[in-house]
Amino acid sequence: MTASTTTMPLGRALNAGLRAALAADDHVLLMGEDIGRLGGVFRVTEGLQAEFGDRRVLDTPLAESGIIGTAIGLAMAGFRPVVEIQFDGFVFPGFDQITTQLAKLTNRYEGALQMPVVIRIPYGGHIGAVEHHQESPEAYFAHTPGLRVVAPSTANDAYWMIQDAIASPDPVIFLEPKAKYWAKGEVDLSAPAVPLHASRVVRRGTDVTLVGHGAMVTTLLQAAAIAEGEGTSCEVIDMRSLSPVDYGPILDSVRRTGRMVYAQEAPGFVSVGSEVAATVMERAFYALEAPVLRVSGFDVPFPPAKLEGVYLPDADRILEAVDRVLAH
Repeated sequence: MTASTTTMPLGRALNAGLRAALAADDHVLLMGEDIGRLGGVFRVTEGLQAEFGDRRVLDTPLAESGIIGTAIGLAMAGFRPVVEIQFDGFVFPGFDQITTQLAKLTNRYEGALQMPVVIRIPYGGHIGAVEHHQESPEAYFAHTPGLRVVAPSTANDAYWMIQDAIASPDPVIFLEPKAKYWAKGEVDLSAPAVPLHASRVVRRGTDVTLVGHGAMVTTLLQAAAIAEGEGTSCEVIDMRSLSPVDYGPILDSVRRTGRMVYAQEAPGFVSVGSEVAATVMERAFYALEAPVLRVSGFDVPFPPAKLEGVYLPDADRILEAVDRVLAH
């Protein structure tokens, strides 16, 4: 560790990134349910209202459509609002505002009006929560033209990506893997490692390419470590950005390994993994030694907490897919 690096949990890294953005630009505002005095359900905004005041860190009513609609109006007036959705399943009351207004306004104004709005969404499983509190809605937003969609998996990415998202002239859906809020990691305070929409190789390998995003990256790394002990070398790529997708590192890796497995918590049907698999098949077909395989949540509503371990992909399910692609 150097003088420019520190260690902190992913949730605190987000807090530090939001603080830096608030300090750098008076037009940045934070909005959401219980984000002020309480600091949010996951304490991501803890202390920010005390530091910047309740005109810049605003507690809102329990009305997601109203919160997002207000953020759209603020963006039209020159502000850069950052909205927190308390849990992933609560975004749907505001879905109309996001997909029919926020995503389309810049196009409607032929580029003359920018929409620098960030929608922060804690998403995914692994915390034993109840219905509407453990969902993976990323495909809805990645499918919507006009939205950028990103998901950090490490504290360092969380710190830099939230600042880059706030600086973006376009609306950004910022997916925060709630299972990783307490996972500590090194944060380099001097410079971001890669741009906002770049995918990144996080482990080198030669036999199979493993691709995923958010909390699933940790599971992929666990699977790769087990596979190494069994004589298989897996390369792991963190997507980071789901829209747009940076295919360069993915395609380069697949052209070397000849095999790929994509893993995600979301259901597999019409998913981000479906799109990535199809694109790799189109653009690297002659390099493939086996079909691209997907490991995902099942195509059912997210189950009660006691069954989430059955629903969510684990290292064993990923390794089973690795064995299948190696069998060809």
